[in-house]
This record gives sequence, structure tokens and C-alpha cells, in this order.
Amino acid sequence: MAEIVFDDNFFMAEALKEAQKAYDKGEVPVGAIVVNDNIIIARAGNTTEELLDVTAHAEILAYTSAASYMGAKYLTECTLYVTLEPCVMCAGALYWAQLKRLVFGASDTTRGFTLIKQPLLHPSTQITKGVMQNECENLIKNFFLNKRL
Repeated sequence: MAEIVFDDNFFMAEALKEAQKAYDKGEVPVGAIVVNDNIIIARAGNTTEELLDVTAHAEILAYTSAASYMGAKYLTECTLYVTLEPCVMCAGALYWAQLKRLVFGASDTTRGFTLIKQPLLHPSTQITKGVMQNECENLIKNFFLNKRL
């Protein structure tokens, strides 16, 4: 029996499952998970349509759930995996969470936080981008292509 490898691809695949759930509900397909010591402590997908709340982004919901699980507002030992580069709002929240690490799949070339010329994440947050980029991009592209049909 093969041993499970808990690496960035494994966890991004879990975030993609959350994005697929959002897609299936007609939400913009972004999924996020929070990991602490190789354990998924929070999962979320976008629910802006369902909740009629523009702030109900996957990252915000995952952060809130993780903070509740940890019993602390800071996630200094946690990694957030998200299928799409966080927007400025989400990056601001992640700054305050003092996240240890952010890993995202697809870049958001229209609303992503990296478009802003000043740092938006906490200085100690490590960033990894492009993990399972094609899979993440394809899901969101297909969603918007199907919306236009």
C-alpha cells in the first residue's frame, strides 16, 4: 500500500475539492483549506451568492473556522491553501492572522493582492504560488465559460 505524501499538491487537491463544491452550487469556484501540522483544520468554498455576502470568500471563511478551531486569532503556525490568489480584502485579513504560509494555485491577474505594489501580507508569511496552477485555472475558466452560455 502506498504511503500518503502530505505535500503542497496533496493539500491543494483538497482545496480544489472545496472549489468544486462551490462550482456545483453556482458560486465562483474558489476553495481554501487551513493546515496545521499536516492536519486540515478548516475547509471552505466561496459562498457569496448563498449568503448574499460579498465578504464570504473561501479564505475568510477558512480563516474564521481555523481561528475557532485553534482558539486563537493568530494562525502563526498554519498554512492556507487556496485555489486562486487572494484578493486585497482576503490578503488584509490574512495579514492580521499572521499566517505562517500562503500557498495558492492560480494567479488572479485582475483582482489579486500581488497587483498592489506594497506588501499586504504579514512580513513573516511565506508565499508559494503556482501549485496545481493548471487545474485551478481550468476550474475557474470553465465556470465563467459556462456562465456565458
